[in-house]
Amino acid sequence: MKAQEIMSKNPRTVTPETAVMEAAQLMKSEDVGVLPVVESSSSKRLLGVITDRDIAIRVVAEGRASASVRDVMSAGVKSCKADDSVKDVMALMGREQVRRVPIVDSRGELVGIVSQADIVLEGDDKRAEETIEEISKPGGSHNS
Repeated sequence: MKAQEIMSKNPRTVTPETAVMEAAQLMKSEDVGVLPVVESSSSKRLLGVITDRDIAIRVVAEGRASASVRDVMSAGVKSCKADDSVKDVMALMGREQVRRVPIVDSRGELVGIVSQADIVLEGDDKRAEETIEEISKPGGSHNS
């Protein structure tokens, strides 16, 4: 099975210039804990992600209410391609200890996102359980 078969297509995104407060409101309205950060509204080239944890730790805890996404996003996130296998996505989740993986096309433009829930719904219960155990190990970044 390929990533494109289980990914959420065309997730909502923000740009580095988006105000963090706007990103947080979008997370609330979309009921998500992560938003991919793309180059611009016309270019979906993936630059990173911003998570609810980024906002809590880098904005709220530091009293930086006027911050932009650029100030607090996690750059250099690992991604997979749409035609990568679900097993490859699961392996990346385990290695990086993340719950969501952005999916990009051959140009590095965002086309979707695979979440831990998508993996569980995929049906390989044993492998999903192993992936969740890897993600949940203490000492990981847990950024997304």
